[in-house]
Amino acid sequence: MREKPIGIFDSGVGGLTVAHAIKQILPGESLIYFGDTAHLPYGDKSEESIRYYSEKITEFLIGHNSKAVLIACNSASASAYDHLKDKFGGKIILLDVIDPVVEFLSGRNFGRIGVIGTKRTISSGTYEHKIMKKSSKTTVVSLATPLLVPMIEEGFIFDDISNAIIRTYLSNPLLSEIEALILGCTHYPIIKNQISKYFNFSVEVVDSARIVSLALKEVLERNNLLNPSAAGQDIFYVSDYTDYFERIARMFFERDINLQKADIWT
Repeated sequence: MREKPIGIFDSGVGGLTVAHAIKQILPGESLIYFGDTAHLPYGDKSEESIRYYSEKITEFLIGHNSKAVLIACNSASASAYDHLKDKFGGKIILLDVIDPVVEFLSGRNFGRIGVIGTKRTISSGTYEHKIMKKSSKTTVVSLATPLLVPMIEEGFIFDDISNAIIRTYLSNPLLSEIEALILGCTHYPIIKNQISKYFNFSVEVVDSARIVSLALKEVLERNNLLNPSAAGQDIFYVSDYTDYFERIARMFFERDINLQKADIWT
Protein backbone atom coordinates (compact mmCIF):
# COMPACT_ATOMS: atom_id res chain seq x y z
CA MET A 1 0.00 0.00 0.00
CA ARG A 2 2.77 2.45 0.88
CA GLU A 3 4.27 2.30 -2.61
CA LYS A 4 0.98 3.07 -4.33
CA PRO A 5 0.52 6.57 -5.82
CA ILE A 6 -1.40 9.53 -4.46
CA GLY A 7 -4.34 10.45 -6.68
CA ILE A 8 -5.01 14.16 -7.31
CA PHE A 9 -7.66 15.83 -9.43
CA ASP A 10 -8.69 19.28 -10.54
CA SER A 11 -10.57 20.84 -13.43
CA GLY A 12 -7.32 21.84 -15.13
CA VAL A 13 -3.84 23.15 -14.34
CA GLY A 14 -4.71 24.60 -10.92
CA GLY A 15 -4.15 21.36 -9.04
CA LEU A 16 -0.59 21.31 -10.36
CA THR A 17 0.23 23.92 -7.70
CA VAL A 18 -0.75 21.33 -5.08
CA ALA A 19 0.99 18.47 -6.91
CA HIS A 20 4.19 20.51 -7.04
CA ALA A 21 4.02 21.27 -3.31
CA ILE A 22 3.45 17.57 -2.55
CA LYS A 23 6.57 16.60 -4.51
CA GLN A 24 8.59 19.16 -2.52
CA ILE A 25 7.32 17.96 0.86
CA LEU A 26 6.96 14.26 -0.01
CA PRO A 27 9.61 13.58 -2.69
CA GLY A 28 9.32 9.82 -2.18
CA GLU A 29 5.69 9.70 -3.31
CA SER A 30 4.40 8.94 -6.80
CA LEU A 31 1.49 10.94 -8.17
CA ILE A 32 -1.35 10.17 -10.53
CA TYR A 33 -2.98 13.43 -11.61
CA PHE A 34 -6.25 13.94 -13.47
CA GLY A 35 -7.06 17.31 -15.01
CA ASP A 36 -10.64 17.46 -16.25
CA THR A 37 -9.81 19.88 -19.03
CA ALA A 38 -12.90 18.81 -21.01
CA HIS A 39 -15.17 20.37 -18.38
CA LEU A 40 -13.19 23.31 -17.01
CA PRO A 41 -13.89 25.59 -15.33
CA TYR A 42 -15.87 23.86 -12.59
CA GLY A 43 -16.74 27.19 -11.01
CA ASP A 44 -19.70 27.87 -13.29
CA LYS A 45 -21.06 24.31 -13.25
CA SER A 46 -23.99 23.08 -11.16
CA GLU A 47 -23.39 21.20 -7.94
CA GLU A 48 -24.88 18.06 -9.52
CA SER A 49 -22.47 18.24 -12.47
CA ILE A 50 -19.45 18.74 -10.23
CA ARG A 51 -20.48 15.78 -8.08
CA TYR A 52 -20.84 13.61 -11.17
CA TYR A 53 -17.45 14.60 -12.58
CA SER A 54 -15.78 14.20 -9.17
CA GLU A 55 -17.30 10.78 -8.61
CA LYS A 56 -16.17 9.47 -12.00
CA ILE A 57 -12.65 10.83 -11.55
CA THR A 58 -12.38 9.38 -8.04
CA GLU A 59 -13.44 5.98 -9.41
CA PHE A 60 -10.75 6.35 -12.09
CA LEU A 61 -8.06 7.18 -9.51
CA ILE A 62 -9.11 4.33 -7.22
CA GLY A 63 -9.04 2.03 -10.26
CA HIS A 64 -5.44 3.09 -10.82
CA ASN A 65 -4.46 1.92 -7.32
CA SER A 66 -4.29 5.28 -5.55
CA LYS A 67 -3.74 4.95 -1.79
CA ALA A 68 -5.32 8.37 -1.18
CA VAL A 69 -7.28 10.85 -3.28
CA LEU A 70 -6.85 14.59 -2.89
CA ILE A 71 -9.53 16.89 -4.33
CA ALA A 72 -7.20 19.67 -5.52
CA CYS A 73 -10.07 21.91 -6.54
CA ASN A 74 -11.99 24.29 -4.30
CA SER A 75 -15.21 24.07 -6.33
CA ALA A 76 -15.18 20.28 -6.12
CA SER A 77 -14.18 20.40 -2.45
CA ALA A 78 -17.13 22.68 -1.69
CA SER A 79 -19.68 20.79 -3.80
CA ALA A 80 -18.58 17.15 -3.81
CA TYR A 81 -16.37 16.34 -0.79
CA ASP A 82 -19.19 15.19 1.49
CA HIS A 83 -20.74 13.21 -1.37
CA LEU A 84 -17.43 11.48 -2.11
CA LYS A 85 -16.89 10.70 1.58
CA ASP A 86 -20.29 9.03 1.73
CA LYS A 87 -19.57 6.97 -1.38
CA PHE A 88 -15.86 6.17 -1.06
CA GLY A 89 -14.90 6.97 2.53
CA GLY A 90 -14.68 3.32 3.52
CA LYS A 91 -12.50 2.44 0.54
CA ILE A 92 -9.83 5.13 0.46
CA ILE A 93 -8.43 8.16 2.27
CA LEU A 94 -10.02 11.35 0.91
CA LEU A 95 -8.80 14.91 1.46
CA ASP A 96 -10.10 18.26 0.29
CA VAL A 97 -8.34 21.62 0.00
CA ILE A 98 -10.66 23.65 2.22
CA ASP A 99 -10.53 21.98 5.65
CA PRO A 100 -6.71 22.15 6.03
CA VAL A 101 -6.79 25.89 5.28
CA VAL A 102 -9.59 26.46 7.80
CA GLU A 103 -7.62 24.51 10.40
CA PHE A 104 -4.50 26.55 9.65
CA LEU A 105 -6.37 29.84 10.03
CA SER A 106 -7.99 28.76 13.29
CA GLY A 107 -4.59 29.15 14.94
CA ARG A 108 -4.27 32.76 13.81
CA ASN A 109 -6.00 35.89 15.10
CA PHE A 110 -7.14 37.62 11.94
CA GLY A 111 -10.04 39.98 12.46
CA ARG A 112 -11.07 40.25 8.80
CA ILE A 113 -10.35 37.61 6.17
CA GLY A 114 -11.13 37.83 2.47
CA VAL A 115 -11.84 34.90 0.18
CA ILE A 116 -11.67 34.96 -3.61
CA GLY A 117 -12.77 31.99 -5.69
CA THR A 118 -15.06 30.70 -8.40
CA LYS A 119 -18.78 31.35 -8.40
CA ARG A 120 -19.44 27.81 -7.14
CA THR A 121 -16.97 28.03 -4.24
CA ILE A 122 -18.17 31.48 -3.15
CA SER A 123 -21.90 30.73 -3.47
CA SER A 124 -21.48 27.60 -1.35
CA GLY A 125 -20.42 29.72 1.63
CA THR A 126 -18.16 26.87 2.75
CA TYR A 127 -15.21 29.01 3.82
CA GLU A 128 -17.33 31.51 5.76
CA HIS A 129 -19.30 28.78 7.52
CA LYS A 130 -16.27 26.72 8.51
CA ILE A 131 -14.03 29.62 9.54
CA MET A 132 -16.70 31.31 11.65
CA LYS A 133 -17.53 27.98 13.27
CA LYS A 134 -13.91 27.83 14.45
CA SER A 135 -13.64 31.54 15.28
CA SER A 136 -16.88 33.46 15.73
CA LYS A 137 -15.01 36.77 16.15
CA THR A 138 -13.54 36.62 12.65
CA THR A 139 -15.27 38.49 9.85
CA VAL A 140 -15.13 36.69 6.51
CA VAL A 141 -15.91 38.47 3.24
CA SER A 142 -16.11 36.60 -0.06
CA LEU A 143 -15.83 37.72 -3.65
CA ALA A 144 -16.41 35.64 -6.78
CA THR A 145 -13.63 36.18 -9.34
CA PRO A 146 -14.81 34.00 -12.24
CA LEU A 147 -12.54 35.39 -14.96
CA LEU A 148 -9.32 34.33 -13.23
CA VAL A 149 -9.50 30.61 -14.03
CA PRO A 150 -10.15 30.95 -17.78
CA MET A 151 -7.55 33.74 -17.86
CA ILE A 152 -4.95 31.41 -16.35
CA GLU A 153 -6.01 28.40 -18.43
CA GLU A 154 -5.66 30.50 -21.60
CA GLY A 155 -2.17 31.58 -20.59
CA PHE A 156 -2.88 35.23 -19.82
CA ILE A 157 -0.55 35.62 -16.85
CA PHE A 158 2.12 38.20 -16.01
CA ASP A 159 0.82 40.63 -18.63
CA ASP A 160 -1.31 43.77 -18.90
CA ILE A 161 -4.51 41.76 -19.41
CA SER A 162 -4.09 39.72 -16.24
CA ASN A 163 -2.97 42.75 -14.22
CA ALA A 164 -6.07 44.69 -15.29
CA ILE A 165 -8.43 41.84 -14.37
CA ILE A 166 -6.71 41.25 -11.03
CA ARG A 167 -6.76 44.98 -10.20
CA THR A 168 -10.47 45.24 -11.09
CA TYR A 169 -11.41 42.39 -8.75
CA LEU A 170 -9.14 43.27 -5.82
CA SER A 171 -10.18 46.93 -5.80
CA ASN A 172 -13.69 45.86 -4.80
CA PRO A 173 -14.60 47.71 -1.55
CA LEU A 174 -15.64 44.37 -0.05
CA LEU A 175 -11.96 43.49 0.31
CA SER A 176 -10.98 46.72 2.04
CA GLU A 177 -9.20 46.39 5.40
CA ILE A 178 -8.67 42.63 5.12
CA GLU A 179 -5.67 41.22 6.98
CA ALA A 180 -5.52 37.95 5.03
CA LEU A 181 -6.76 36.76 1.66
CA ILE A 182 -7.54 33.12 0.98
CA LEU A 183 -6.82 32.03 -2.57
CA GLY A 184 -9.96 29.91 -2.79
CA CYS A 185 -8.95 28.25 -6.05
CA THR A 186 -5.85 26.17 -6.71
CA HIS A 187 -5.29 28.06 -9.98
CA TYR A 188 -4.69 31.30 -8.12
CA PRO A 189 -1.23 30.56 -6.65
CA ILE A 190 0.05 30.90 -10.21
CA ILE A 191 -0.74 34.64 -9.90
CA LYS A 192 -0.01 34.90 -6.17
CA ASN A 193 2.83 37.38 -6.64
CA GLN A 194 0.63 39.73 -8.67
CA ILE A 195 -2.05 39.53 -5.98
CA SER A 196 0.46 40.21 -3.17
CA LYS A 197 1.91 43.10 -5.13
CA TYR A 198 -1.52 44.71 -5.49
CA PHE A 199 -1.79 44.85 -1.67
CA ASN A 200 1.83 46.08 -1.41
CA PHE A 201 2.59 42.81 0.40
CA SER A 202 0.69 44.10 3.47
CA VAL A 203 -1.99 41.37 3.32
CA GLU A 204 -1.14 37.73 4.07
CA VAL A 205 -2.05 35.81 0.93
CA VAL A 206 -2.99 32.28 1.99
CA ASP A 207 -1.92 29.71 -0.59
CA SER A 208 -3.48 26.32 0.14
CA ALA A 209 -0.88 24.21 -1.72
CA ARG A 210 1.72 23.91 1.05
CA ILE A 211 -0.89 23.79 3.83
CA VAL A 212 -2.75 20.93 2.12
CA SER A 213 0.49 19.07 1.36
CA LEU A 214 1.50 19.15 5.03
CA ALA A 215 -1.97 17.91 6.00
CA LEU A 216 -1.59 15.06 3.52
CA LYS A 217 1.79 14.15 4.98
CA GLU A 218 0.27 14.01 8.46
CA VAL A 219 -2.57 11.74 7.30
CA LEU A 220 -0.18 9.38 5.50
CA GLU A 221 2.10 9.21 8.54
CA ARG A 222 -0.85 8.50 10.82
CA ASN A 223 -1.96 5.64 8.57
CA ASN A 224 1.57 4.28 8.04
CA LEU A 225 1.31 4.97 4.30
CA LEU A 226 4.41 7.07 3.61
CA ASN A 227 6.46 5.55 0.83
CA PRO A 228 9.79 4.33 2.28
CA SER A 229 11.41 3.84 -1.14
CA ALA A 230 12.13 6.08 -4.10
CA ALA A 231 9.19 7.46 -6.03
CA GLY A 232 8.06 5.79 -9.22
CA GLN A 233 6.94 7.64 -12.31
CA ASP A 234 4.33 10.36 -11.97
CA ILE A 235 1.48 10.09 -14.49
CA PHE A 236 -0.69 12.96 -15.67
CA TYR A 237 -4.07 12.40 -17.30
CA VAL A 238 -6.30 14.96 -18.97
CA SER A 239 -9.80 14.49 -20.31
CA ASP A 240 -8.99 16.76 -23.26
CA TYR A 241 -5.45 17.45 -24.43
CA THR A 242 -4.19 21.04 -24.37
CA ASP A 243 -0.69 22.30 -25.14
CA TYR A 244 -0.98 24.74 -22.27
CA PHE A 245 -1.48 21.99 -19.67
CA GLU A 246 1.71 20.26 -20.76
CA ARG A 247 3.62 23.54 -20.81
CA ILE A 248 2.53 24.50 -17.28
CA ALA A 249 3.24 20.99 -15.97
CA ARG A 250 6.75 21.13 -17.42
CA MET A 251 7.26 24.53 -15.81
CA PHE A 252 6.29 23.20 -12.37
CA PHE A 253 8.20 19.93 -12.54
CA GLU A 254 11.11 21.14 -14.68
CA ARG A 255 11.13 18.02 -16.83
CA ASP A 256 9.18 16.18 -19.48
CA ILE A 257 6.04 14.59 -18.08
CA ASN A 258 4.12 11.43 -18.84
CA LEU A 259 0.89 13.01 -20.13
CA GLN A 260 -1.98 10.88 -21.40
CA LYS A 261 -5.52 11.57 -22.50
CA ALA A 262 -8.22 9.55 -20.74
CA ASP A 263 -11.84 9.69 -21.87
CA ILE A 264 -13.65 8.40 -18.79
CA TRP A 265 -17.05 9.73 -19.75
CA THR A 266 -17.98 7.20 -22.44
